Amino acid sequence: MTFALITGASKGIGKAIAEQLASRGYNVLLVARSEQLLREVANNISSQFKVQADILSLDLSVPDAPENLYHWCIEKNYPVSILVNNAGYGLSGSFERFSPGENLNMMRVNMIALVHLCQLFLPMLRQQKESYILNIASSAAYQAIPYLSVYSATKAFVLRFSRGLRRELHGSSVSVTVISPGATDTDFVVRAKVGEKGVKTAEKVNMTPQKVAELSVNAMFAGKAELITGFINKVGAFLSWLMPNGVVEKTAMKIYE
Repeated sequence: MTFALITGASKGIGKAIAEQLASRGYNVLLVARSEQLLREVANNISSQFKVQADILSLDLSVPDAPENLYHWCIEKNYPVSILVNNAGYGLSGSFERFSPGENLNMMRVNMIALVHLCQLFLPMLRQQKESYILNIASSAAYQAIPYLSVYSATKAFVLRFSRGLRRELHGSSVSVTVISPGATDTDFVVRAKVGEKGVKTAEKVNMTPQKVAELSVNAMFAGKAELITGFINKVGAFLSWLMPNGVVEKTAMKIYE
């Protein structure tokens, strides 16, 4: 039996995706920073779904982390047929508020590690009869967002990279899907230190991680190129395309400043 590898799997959307895949009979490899949380998730999954669940505590902001993850899979003889690049976070506030190191670490997790893992695991994925890459972007990918400037740019990168890679792999055994969730009931706003306006706005349209995970996994197995979760988020992305950039950016700035 092959394995599904999920980054950012200790909580939130990543944890829910791991549970979704385990419920469909997939063994899961769970990656995140917190070993304690990973063990709890792995124990619950293996007990509830009777599949194998292994963990690796790893900080994907460390440059050699993707290589270490890949070699761990090789050494353990874990054939990966599903790669879920879910790990990511945001920093909310003025660009000048954060140090170059803080912004660079976020870029490493959100973009560089994702690309690195795709490149490392593609040969293994190509060996499978059917395999999947599921990349998690964000509804923030569809417009510039002042005070989330770097974060929204990283997610725009994930969106465009995923669609380009999907086209390159057309006709192969590897299907690439990119998901753009909107506000989800996770600790994103806490870690990002989103202000009160942003928190209240998010609370109005929050989706559960479980619902986002279900939609994401269904879209992946259906071979879809892209999915924006939630009707409100779909409307928002359409309006971002329809309206002048300046209007969209001013509206977003009022939420996050």
